[in-house]
Amino acid sequence: MAYGTRVAFENVREIAFSSISGSYTAVGSATIDHARLVRIVNQTDAQIYVSLDGINNHIRMAANSFFLMDMTTNKVSDDGFFLHSGTTFYVKQVSAGPSSGALWIEVLYAQGGV
Repeated sequence: MAYGTRVAFENVREIAFSSISGSYTAVGSATIDHARLVRIVNQTDAQIYVSLDGINNHIRMAANSFFLMDMTTNKVSDDGFFLHSGTTFYVKQVSAGPSSGALWIEVLYAQGGV
């Protein structure tokens, strides 16, 4: 039996609490491929906004929470629904800034040919 696609991981993107402010800050570099699964973990003690364009609030995260985007559950072909390659994640505080912890982002994508 042949499998044409395998999972690959990008490097973890991480930002310390002290770098999160009232203005959007990029978290690491842009994605290198179309993401199939993204997990954002907010282990700070504050609410955080996540943006995919550095302008608009797209995701609001509670303190000590995570957000999972699984775009390809039960997927049977390569057509479909992905987070575009070249996406940069941005974060900023909702109101009061965090005083401890970090936020990190984990990205998985499909790598062809086994």
